[in-house]
Amino acid sequence: MEELVAPLPIGTNLGIYNFLWMLLRGELLASRGAIFPALSALGLEDAEVRRSWAAMRYGSWDIEELLESWRKYVKSENKWEPVEYAGYKVKALDLTAYWRLRLKIALSKHYDSTAGKALKAVVFGLSGKVGKVGEERVTLLTDVIRADLDNPSEAALEKELLKQVAIGLDEDEIVAIDAGFKPKALLDARLKRFVLRLSKNFTARRNQLPEYKGGRRAEYGEIIRPLARSYNGKQTEATPPDSTDFFEEDGVEIKVEYWDGVVLREDKVSSDNQLFWIVAIHSPHYEEPWLFAIPFPIDAKDAFHIYINRWPIEQPPLASKQMIGAHRQFVSSEESSYRFPELTLLAGSILTYLAAKLPPIPTGFWDIEPKRTSGRLRRYLKNIPFSNLPHPSSGRIRKKASVTVHLPKGILGHRRSKTLLPA
Repeated sequence: MEELVAPLPIGTNLGIYNFLWMLLRGELLASRGAIFPALSALGLEDAEVRRSWAAMRYGSWDIEELLESWRKYVKSENKWEPVEYAGYKVKALDLTAYWRLRLKIALSKHYDSTAGKALKAVVFGLSGKVGKVGEERVTLLTDVIRADLDNPSEAALEKELLKQVAIGLDEDEIVAIDAGFKPKALLDARLKRFVLRLSKNFTARRNQLPEYKGGRRAEYGEIIRPLARSYNGKQTEATPPDSTDFFEEDGVEIKVEYWDGVVLREDKVSSDNQLFWIVAIHSPHYEEPWLFAIPFPIDAKDAFHIYINRWPIEQPPLASKQMIGAHRQFVSSEESSYRFPELTLLAGSILTYLAAKLPPIPTGFWDIEPKRTSGRLRRYLKNIPFSNLPHPSSGRIRKKASVTVHLPKGILGHRRSKTLLPA
């Protein structure tokens, strides 16, 4: 922890150090999201509580700098290894929301399945490199993108996230994306390598004109409907695939269907169109087939595993909200409403990695087969007095650099000289 915050300015680093420990111990759960009581629960003096809060609110730090320091630390331990399929390392994307129904600043809206509608929230776009620590999958966050307050729509946030990911995507990386994102947005962002899950009613078109049978000449290709559907009692059959294959997963045979070189439904036939491939995975493990869009041909088994490894991107928000307690928060200023969740996402990432690295910690005598989970680690840290946890030596992270360090000190530094009296 000390290494993580050491590059920050003097004062801010110690404040953020205490703040992160407060989050890792889950003090927000007992305080129901109130920051001052949570910091006080560490045993800090009143002045230290104020300084820690001020470091979060006003300190000279940004989440990109902290995430970079965290990634360097993790890689230096050589315990995290990237997952790789078809010669590509997996990178995952997601959106996450912190619900703030009563917050008065301009916010995005995000769909809540419980409410059945979109609600006011502070929304972030996330991307991260997916890897393993032992047998545990762990994401190292690379981007935490805020919504633009001038245009807080979720569509604008998705566009910015895809833009940043496309710019920073290495040649040996491929992006795994859930069905909330639209194929058009990915193609418009010029994202070169991705596995995108499609909705079950997705349709596309061929990029060649159908056979001319008279009348007005067609401008659009034949519609591709990967899955059959029914509406108002009428059944619409699926378009036959261009090819079919099978692969085995855990002793189960899985059927695969391919549609090659298709375009978006709204695209007219053109040689300038961006082509993509549709893959349908028919597995007995799932009630409905999975549909994927991929911008180049790839083995279906590899595509399946690339998408499966998208899940770890959801773990830092899960740890942040449920394990740490940031699902409820009492900050109201515009900047704090974004800064505070950013720090909780970092803390969730730290908690997830440490839980994967350390031996499994039983919750109690009843926990016969403990797992390496962030919740178990958080409960363990909570039971350790804060005074017994590692602290910076001499009460500070690093010594403040002084421009006068080379000058003589004390009496030797006096510039006056003695007046010599006459004999």
